[in-house]
Order: sequence, then structure tokens, then C-alpha cells
Amino acid sequence: MSRKNRIDPESADQNEKITAGAATAAADSASQTVDVSSLPRGYVLRKLFTSTLYLSAFTFGGGYVIITLLQKKFIDELHWIDNDEMLDLVAIAQSSPGAIAVNGAIVIGSKLAGIPGILCAVLGAVIPPIVILTVISGFYAAFRDNFFLHALLQGMQCGVSAVIFSVVWDMAAGTFRERDKVNLFILGAAFVCNYVLKVNVVFIILACIGVGLIRAVIRGRRSA
Repeated sequence: MSRKNRIDPESADQNEKITAGAATAAADSASQTVDVSSLPRGYVLRKLFTSTLYLSAFTFGGGYVIITLLQKKFIDELHWIDNDEMLDLVAIAQSSPGAIAVNGAIVIGSKLAGIPGILCAVLGAVIPPIVILTVISGFYAAFRDNFFLHALLQGMQCGVSAVIFSVVWDMAAGTFRERDKVNLFILGAAFVCNYVLKVNVVFIILACIGVGLIRAVIRGRRSA
């Protein structure tokens, strides 16, 4: 094969980064989302994998924390998803069975790159906890009574609480901005049922799904 026809992998990768960087810069200046379909497929899949891998490796405190970081990554930094879409995806991830971090990776990967995106995002999300828990389980006896480890975890709890509060604030703010009386009632009722009355969260989610379906049917009939 001649030199002219030979493809340099480093050059191809550089071109992908330039294309993606230009699209992101344009979206940032226009306050719009990037058309992911216009980006190189390989770049999108690699970015999904490396982003979820990095966020999962340095996220402590459960799925709600990684959801916040996914929002910052894919909304604020990459501009691949807008805020309304992310809220819908988070709602799907929360209402589905399973770990919310994995569910979040599934819905975002599906939105951005279909089945290959799901595989890349989920793989990136599950590798760090598998490795970390495997190591910890092997040295559990040493970690169990370690003073410094206990102090580290207590410090993490404070930071994690702040991050989870940030998630709740962002999601509730969107509901309040809409000023939909039914949504505000659902928000308040769900909080009272869970926090005050100690109703199982499964029943609360099912009730909210039912209300949402009824509202969708009513709106559909009115618009018909």
C-alpha cells in the first residue's frame, strides 16, 4: 500500500478531536446542544467509556452523586444533552429497577449512541466498583479497624450529602420553574409520604407513574 493511501491512526484520532472540539465550541457559544450524530462514531463511544469510567472511579456516595457528575459532563462540558432531556433520563433511571448509576449509564448511552453506547457506558460504570470492591474484600480485616479509613469515610459523608442536596435542588428547581400545580402537589405529597409517613418508595413511584399516565391520556384527548 502506498504512503498516500495509508491512514495514520494518530492523525485520524486528532481529526476526530478537532471535529468534536469545534462542534462543542460552536454549541457553547450558541448555548445549544451538539448534534452527536455529526460527530465521529468512534469518538463518541470512546468519550462515553472514558467519561463513565472516570466518574465511576472517583464517585463516592451512591448513584445520585454520579448522576450529578454526568449532568455536568454531558450538559455543561460536552453539550451533548440539554437539561430537559437529562431530567427525563434521570427520571427513567430512578424509576427503573437496579443501581441508579448503571441505569443512568444505560439511558445516556442509549440516547447518544444506541446499543454500542449502552455497552461502552455500562462497561465504564461497572469496572471501577468491581475492581475496588474486589481489593477491599481481600483486605477487609485490615480496613475494618483502620482509624484513618474511618476518618476518610466520615469526611466523604459530608461532601456526599452536599452533592446529593445539589441534585435535589436542581431537579426541584425545574419543577418549580414550570409552576405546574399538579406537579408541585405530586412533589409535596411524595415528600410527605416518604419522609413523614414512611411509605415504601416503590408505592410512591408507582403512584406517580399512574398520575403521569392519567395526565398524558387526558392531554391527548383534549388535543385530539
